Amino acid sequence: MMRYMIILSAIAVSALAAIAGLAQLPSGDVRAESLTVLGQQVTSEQIALGRQAYTQNCASCHGANLEGQPDWKRRLENGRMPAPPHDEDGHTWHHSDQDLFTITKLGVSGVVPGYESDMPAFGEILSDADIAAVLAFIKSTWPERQRESQARVTAKDGNGS
Repeated sequence: MMRYMIILSAIAVSALAAIAGLAQLPSGDVRAESLTVLGQQVTSEQIALGRQAYTQNCASCHGANLEGQPDWKRRLENGRMPAPPHDEDGHTWHHSDQDLFTITKLGVSGVVPGYESDMPAFGEILSDADIAAVLAFIKSTWPERQRESQARVTAKDGNGS
């Protein structure tokens, strides 16, 4: 009977340790080793840097939880579009890494000449490495389906996945 109690206790402690370990992982995040940006392997440090840069530079428009502005598909009174979400409900994952990088660095007109947007170009504010880190953070929050779809778009664009 004592041996049975010891085994049961060991199993219970192991289960609690496993649950505690899982609780430490941010929900929705994927392992850095499974992500690339512009063909380069992503690190967990890059994702953390990207999260910080996103919070400081992007969240005021795109939302703290990447949710975008309300009614993001409907034009504003000035004729421009609201900031779209960067989560799986938006269309960010429909674009290649290179297009996302260019949009962030040069503004939307960097990929659609003449397009007027409220989004500023961040090329003078963020380094190329910071922009890649923001993209790594955003991609790390997507479910597998969106990551795979975006990787195919990026591969067709000729810039890795």
